[in-house]
Amino acid sequence: MKYIGALQAVVTAGLSDREPTAAELDAIDLEMPLIAAEVELLDVQIMTLDRPVSELDARRIRRARRRVLAARRELANGIAAVNTPGVGA
Repeated sequence: MKYIGALQAVVTAGLSDREPTAAELDAIDLEMPLIAAEVELLDVQIMTLDRPVSELDARRIRRARRRVLAARRELANGIAAVNTPGVGA
């Protein structure tokens, strides 16, 4: 019987020890407002899991969803402006 685990360990050994590159950190920093808005939405949704949703909870969910959409819009508009030469100059 052949064991393939040792062969796979050689291929994937260095990937887990790798630090993020500067470009990857910049991309994360650019997306951080969206990430924070999504985390806030998830927190609000988790709060309402074990109880009936009140009017206040519904407002919190709507506000959090609007923040996620606004962050996505800002991110998309920012990326489009960066990728479009001559626009905004």
